[in-house]
Amino acid sequence: EDHIDCERVQDPYSLRCIPQVHGASRNSWLHLKELLEIELNAVTDNPVILDDNLAISGGNFHGQPLAMALDYACVAASEIGNISDRRIYLALKGNPGVPKLLMEDTGINSGYMILQYTSAALASENKSLCFPSSADSIPTSLGQEDHVSMGSISARKALQVLENVEKILAIELLTAAQAFEYRKPLKSGKLLEQVHKAVRQRVKFAEKDRVFSEDIEKGILMIRNKVIIHIVEEAREQAKLSISTPFTEEFETY
Repeated sequence: EDHIDCERVQDPYSLRCIPQVHGASRNSWLHLKELLEIELNAVTDNPVILDDNLAISGGNFHGQPLAMALDYACVAASEIGNISDRRIYLALKGNPGVPKLLMEDTGINSGYMILQYTSAALASENKSLCFPSSADSIPTSLGQEDHVSMGSISARKALQVLENVEKILAIELLTAAQAFEYRKPLKSGKLLEQVHKAVRQRVKFAEKDRVFSEDIEKGILMIRNKVIIHIVEEAREQAKLSISTPFTEEFETY
């Protein structure tokens, strides 16, 4: 009822389509998980020794199955950061009751503008890291190994993208917490109230410009250590809220 006269008919895609975008990325990582489990249990020797008198040369060692999946997962992780940056941008645009750049006196203060610069730069870097390494085979070993997966590069790039996404999500956490303050006395749900309280225990509300690097580091630790997940679970149990669906068991498998 507090939003019955809201002038906005529909939210932008970065808010309205979170399940579809995040879900697609989750599916790609599920694919990588399945292939990793297969490869961990596979025979990748060359030659393959079948018994004392039989050895067969083959290509079980080739890294293409994982290289392609890692490239796919790299794109998926990048998209999580990309859509997160769009939500950060939206928070800074200003809404009724929420000042632009999430701070008063922005003629004097830059507000959260520089944080969005950072998230935009990280999102852009991630896009450059999404070129598939598995598409860039270069012959080695005098042409004997004339097609290689470059899977190790795929893995390193995926790791870099994940580290960048952690930073972007930390910035989104800080901007969301800052915008949250300007929505008072409106209240959010019980779970988000607890998440906001946990953020505020670590990062104070920004009334004016300050160095935000330490705040971002604290946000990264909350993301990396799954603090938010634990807080939501504890709050859910205390409030006796059920979030189960007919598909919960299958979903939690992954």
